[in-house]
Amino acid sequence: MPSTEFETAYPPSYVTELLEEKVAQYNKPDFIPFDPISIPHRFSIKQDIEIMGFWASVLAWGQRKTIINKCLELSALMDNAPYDFILNHQENDLKPFLTFKHRTFNATDTLYFLHFFQEYYKQHESLEFAFSSHMRADDVTIEKGLIGFHDLFSNSENFPARTRKHIATPVRKSSCKRLNMFLRWMVRKDTNGVDFGIWNTIRPSQLVCPCDVHVDRVARLLGLIKRPVTNWQTATELTASLRLLDPHDPVKYDFALFGLGIEGFAK
Repeated sequence: MPSTEFETAYPPSYVTELLEEKVAQYNKPDFIPFDPISIPHRFSIKQDIEIMGFWASVLAWGQRKTIINKCLELSALMDNAPYDFILNHQENDLKPFLTFKHRTFNATDTLYFLHFFQEYYKQHESLEFAFSSHMRADDVTIEKGLIGFHDLFSNSENFPARTRKHIATPVRKSSCKRLNMFLRWMVRKDTNGVDFGIWNTIRPSQLVCPCDVHVDRVARLLGLIKRPVTNWQTATELTASLRLLDPHDPVKYDFALFGLGIEGFAK
């Protein structure tokens, strides 16, 4: 294992052992029912998993119970067959979506997401290409994929300006928390049954750790982050620290940092 070079008030061995212990505790099926990842786990078709995983991650702010309920509402509006609905819906089928809302995500955003998905899946088999086509094999992180996806998503004459805030990009210095979570779900591969690992052209080592409030706070307490604000550079700084522990799968420690945050870990 590479030596740990991050500075911390704790012995590096303690940090390593703590994170490995918490990955083992949280990276298992018991984690699924109470997390937004439970939404794509309701499906078996690859495109259904992608569509509902993407939507669940984009809507993932607020209480987890509320997020899950709003995603179930959205799924029901698509007859619980999102890929089929995306490809085959007619104009009249969109009327029920006019009342869908979650926080600042409203009907305008919902209708554009449906439009984007329909246009995209008419041409491509998987949403993976929307990210991977902008990357090179030697890219250290997913950064170019995130930038390229944002530009692809917004490249339409029908794109509403208000919807831009829901698709983050490193260009705007965002930590891209929700998209990084979605990419973890799609890319990470293990036998534990939480993440799906259904994409193959993006490597787990290229993923960037999602920096939500729990992960950010615990990572700072453990000395994995030094930057004073949370932005894209912070997310890549955290991931670089985690890469010292596992260069092939650094984002597995998202389970540990998030779990410690939920537990109320503090110095």
